[in-house]
Amino acid sequence: MATTEKLQKAYSLFDAANEKDPNKEEYQGKTYAKEVLYAIRMTNKLNTFAPNASEALQLTARCQHICRWEIARGSYEMNRVGYLKWRQDLKKYHAKKSSEILKEVGYDQETIDKVAFLLEKKQLKKNEETQILEDVICLVFLEFYFEPFAKKYEEDKLIDILQKTWRKMSDKGHQAALKLPLSDASLALVTKAIA
Repeated sequence: MATTEKLQKAYSLFDAANEKDPNKEEYQGKTYAKEVLYAIRMTNKLNTFAPNASEALQLTARCQHICRWEIARGSYEMNRVGYLKWRQDLKKYHAKKSSEILKEVGYDQETIDKVAFLLEKKQLKKNEETQILEDVICLVFLEFYFEPFAKKYEEDKLIDILQKTWRKMSDKGHQAALKLPLSDASLALVTKAIA
């Protein structure tokens, strides 16, 4: 995938912002700031899933969780309403943070607006790039985060989450998900959820 100098500079600034994440994650013998590792995984997954993605979509994938820890889930009511409000506020926050960085790098307003549009997941199922982003998010979740997540919940709850995840994905996303290197236990849950 071709990368421009501006794109690399934006990646560096996104990663520098995410480097401040106090949450750490070990991966293949190396310690990462949690959101830096997530951003790298998003970029890598996008590169394989949609190798011809536009520059705006590449930027969006890299900053999708930018500074996420700054808005804690615990600062909202611990119910569905609180969760949805937290998610909405995060989308707006990610759009604001990324816009500031993209302006600093020298991107035009059209690109900045496009990244904000994608970060806010507008027109899911209608806009091709929003759908690709959602597919990549779901694939990264399933490959890297579902297994530890699954240890915290009962099977019924996991099936429900997997069904909701599956509904957000495209057919191409479904095909890619079934080829992920999932454990036998995770694959069994996915198979049960989509049956």
